[in-house]
Amino acid sequence: MASVTSLTASVHQRLADALSAALPEAGSADPLLRRSDRADFQANGILALAKKAKANPRELATQVVARVESGDVIKDIEVSGPGFLNITITDRAIVSNLAERYADGERLGVPLAENPGTTVIDYAQPNVAKEMHVGHLRSAVIGDAVVQILEFTGESVVRRHHIGDWGTQFGMLIQYLIEHPHELDHKGGEVSGEEAMSNLNRLYKAARTVFDSDEEFKTRARRRVVDLQAGEPETLAMWQKFVDESKIYFYSVFDKLDMEIRDPDVVGESGYNDMLDETCRLLEESGVAVRSDGALCVFFDDVKGPDGNPVPLIVRKSDGGYGYAATDLSAIRDRVVNLKADSLIYVVDARQSLHFKMVFETARRAGWLNDDVKAHQLAFGTVLGKDGKPFKTREGETVRLVDLLDEAVERATAVVGEKREKVGLTDEEVVENGRYVGIGAVKYADLSTSAVRDYKFDLDQMVSLNGDTSVYLQYAYARIRSILRKSEGAAPVAHPELELAPAERALGLHLDQFGETVLEVAAAYEPHKLAAYLYQLASLLTTFYDQCPVLKAETAELKENRLFLIGLTARTLHQGMALLGIRTPERL
Repeated sequence: MASVTSLTASVHQRLADALSAALPEAGSADPLLRRSDRADFQANGILALAKKAKANPRELATQVVARVESGDVIKDIEVSGPGFLNITITDRAIVSNLAERYADGERLGVPLAENPGTTVIDYAQPNVAKEMHVGHLRSAVIGDAVVQILEFTGESVVRRHHIGDWGTQFGMLIQYLIEHPHELDHKGGEVSGEEAMSNLNRLYKAARTVFDSDEEFKTRARRRVVDLQAGEPETLAMWQKFVDESKIYFYSVFDKLDMEIRDPDVVGESGYNDMLDETCRLLEESGVAVRSDGALCVFFDDVKGPDGNPVPLIVRKSDGGYGYAATDLSAIRDRVVNLKADSLIYVVDARQSLHFKMVFETARRAGWLNDDVKAHQLAFGTVLGKDGKPFKTREGETVRLVDLLDEAVERATAVVGEKREKVGLTDEEVVENGRYVGIGAVKYADLSTSAVRDYKFDLDQMVSLNGDTSVYLQYAYARIRSILRKSEGAAPVAHPELELAPAERALGLHLDQFGETVLEVAAAYEPHKLAAYLYQLASLLTTFYDQCPVLKAETAELKENRLFLIGLTARTLHQGMALLGIRTPERL
């Protein structure tokens, strides 16, 4: 594995060296290099430097140009306007650079992050004994993509699924199961996720009916909560039954989402029970938390209610019970002290932003977070229906996640089926590709939108072959694979000596930016920027097809070079989509 220095980095270094030589007092100045529609790159940094040095920007730009080491990389560099630099790269440099990426296998020359650390990502947080709904979609999809991207850059990633597996409702459920001990028994064979959820729903409704109508049962259920919190063996065993049944269901949903979920990664609220008392003691002894009306609270100058009074973070209630804050703070302690994390990411609904702001600030005051250990809420917006309102069923209920995914696969399978004869797909391939296209469509619609924004869930648009959709990208990949299969013995070979057409240059320069894009996306936790990069790559590929025949190229060398260009494009699409958790079928 060998990382490849991008053309952007090469040009940047040459300009920075020339700037330092022309204006030594500027030190290691940034030339502010970016892609341009006037040349391959434009550098805008000279204007600010000239202003600071009280120099004429155009004259300084001319001096810089005179000192730039061009060599095999820079073909032309000219001063434009008040002091911009327009830079054109040699065709040889573009092809040679891409050849290095091609030779680097799946990594495509993408460097590892300079200082990888350990990141704990808290995402996909379903609740035990409750059905997953559309609100769970974004945390799962965004979190999984960030996991893939960070791991690709060399980060050590610890996944955490902080499931809701604790609380007063379990007293009711456990007491009912004790009195009706066979409600969750399996009648032989493995139970499906749908069956597991059906069992839990049935039991929950039955328990709720008794709880609401029988005062004696209600009293027994409340006592059972105390037993659960005290760790009474029979109560814990029944509680574990609910957790195990729920996991069968959770895992079936994550399997539909084509996401890996591992048992050791599931550490719910209950996993921190033994730490709650000590967390409260440490906060109180350090003065971070104080008692107020019998509760243990943390106050903030900038958090006030509508009446102007401070709104505290309640760590322990006046009745001695623990709130979410105690669990979240204990989780931070565990992740920092035991897992040795230096970054904590919480993929959580934006509506919980105030809670996490208060939790993180409390952890900082306690010394668990600091300059070396940071926490970040990767907040996400709401999934909306076509009407722009929160996504609901016609009856006004929250949409079940399973129903939504099944419909996406059904729609996509119909789209794939329409082209089956043209492509020659078998029944099995139609079913498999339908799943990849449907789930990819749902994931991409989510990931191509900035996480913090709301987005409209529109399946018609999601499974369209046109526009910014995963199907468009998957089709671009499959089309390249088809061309490579039809290449009649001609192999992809880089020919740096050839002159490139404009569409070849545009495609090549964009391919060169893959590594930098991945590292930027990883640093900012912004998968939507990777989606945007891939969509632009597929768009440039479409232009390339229109202008540059591949199989009917004029010469053998040109054919080989174009096969090489589209071959690298296919691998970049495949790897980029994999980082978003989306599959790329070979034939579509």
